[in-house]
Amino acid sequence: MTTLFAWVTPAFSSGSPVDHTWITDYDNRAHPYPDIAAVKAAGASNWYCWGSFHPTGGAPGHADGFLASANGDMAIANCLVLTNADSRDVAAARGTIFTYGVDGVCHQLANQVLYSTAGGGKPLTVKGARGYSVSTFLYGTYGLQSAAWLAKLQSCAGVDRMTTRPMSAEAEMDHLPDDFEVHAAEVLSGQPEVLARLLALRSEVNAFVARETPGVFPPDAALLNARNQHLLDQAAVLLGPELFIAVFGLEPGEAIDVVDPTVLDRSGE
Repeated sequence: MTTLFAWVTPAFSSGSPVDHTWITDYDNRAHPYPDIAAVKAAGASNWYCWGSFHPTGGAPGHADGFLASANGDMAIANCLVLTNADSRDVAAARGTIFTYGVDGVCHQLANQVLYSTAGGGKPLTVKGARGYSVSTFLYGTYGLQSAAWLAKLQSCAGVDRMTTRPMSAEAEMDHLPDDFEVHAAEVLSGQPEVLARLLALRSEVNAFVARETPGVFPPDAALLNARNQHLLDQAAVLLGPELFIAVFGLEPGEAIDVVDPTVLDRSGE
């Protein structure tokens, strides 16, 4: 087992209300490798997670960029998502977030790497990152390519290492956390009807987001961000201002772009 570290830095620009997340198997506070060549030379691993290389991190609430860490299985992590490769250039480094902004964003890909920390329990996720409630409302914990993700899990981690028994598809799916549902249930614990309506809307949102836009594929970042904003606005109508802020950490109508146009421009290369 190896310790995996989750990191954050503001996405797009220093003023972004959303964090970009990525994973390493080294503590960049002690080893701030300047580039991927130095990482490779040290025999270390960095998962870009649909972003560029970052020597260190840092974001509001996480001054040094450190978000969380847990022991993981390196063989599984590298099988799920190829390490030391730019997701924008190398398909194997995308996990099952095949098309950035359509299947998911950096949060979902980082979670795919961190699935290797499950060890028979619940895997670590990047749920402490800013904008996470928004991204998981839209894309889920592990992205929208559910069938492909399950197939990937079965090929890379089809044996429960804690009990050495094969895991069925149903058991594997039950094993996966749904961070948005857990968070929403905690916030709306005394309002089951509102929770039920929100989760129903979320199911509709996920189904809508998963569809390709006819005649425009892959959509550009402006279209995806506008679509996502519209879907969040629907949640704001359902919840009202106070509950919307409690669930999403945003004021109703506040613009939040989770799709980075500089990443999407290269995602099909």
